Amino acid sequence: MAHILFISDLHLSPATPELNAQFRRFLRGPALTASSLYILGDLFDAWIGDDDPSPFSAEVKNLLADAAAHLPVYFQHGNRDFLLGEVFARETGIHLLPDEYVLETPFAPWLLLHGDQLCTDDTEYQKARQLLRSPAFKAQAMAMSIPQRLEKAAEIRRMSGEAMAAKPENIMDVNQDAVEETMRRHQVRHMIHGHTHRPSLHEFSLDGQPAQRAVLADWKIPGSFALRLDSNSGDLLSIPIQG
Repeated sequence: MAHILFISDLHLSPATPELNAQFRRFLRGPALTASSLYILGDLFDAWIGDDDPSPFSAEVKNLLADAAAHLPVYFQHGNRDFLLGEVFARETGIHLLPDEYVLETPFAPWLLLHGDQLCTDDTEYQKARQLLRSPAFKAQAMAMSIPQRLEKAAEIRRMSGEAMAAKPENIMDVNQDAVEETMRRHQVRHMIHGHTHRPSLHEFSLDGQPAQRAVLADWKIPGSFALRLDSNSGDLLSIPIQG
């Protein structure tokens, strides 16, 4: 039975050795039973560029290269790893996806995305997202030295944490109108995303037809899971990642 695995929001870093080990076990265990693996953003807590020479960077690249030798691995950018690029993809053998990607399956097409673009009630975040994803900012960041980029990433994380602490919880979730407009634009009724750290399966009506929105778990909460999709039946199953 063909099945596909989806993960997001691991937030790996040199300061998370337990999470890094968990990711290693996942890639060498459950991932190898899948027909393909999709990473929907924020694999890293902060990716400062494909030229990062750190042992941590080399370790993750080696893990992904080993996995990609056994099954197709796909990656979408999140709000923490938008500087990950073609060099990383070539070195690991993974496939980079656009910010919004329709996965065709025998059951139905599924729209895949990190999910932050759906949080339209948070207008300050959307302005910051547009700036950070701009070619000008990326070029400016990559022109910095590695130490400067590390300092800038820490500054952005600090500012983001302070901003989130001051915001109402509801505006940091997705906007249902944005969800439905995005699904209509791609002509789908099934969506998988991460970003919000609010894992759930939402079922609703879209233009009189049943629709689904599956939200992936981040890897720091108890009971975190990968999402398993049976590509023929459309059945979704949570796969524990702890261990």
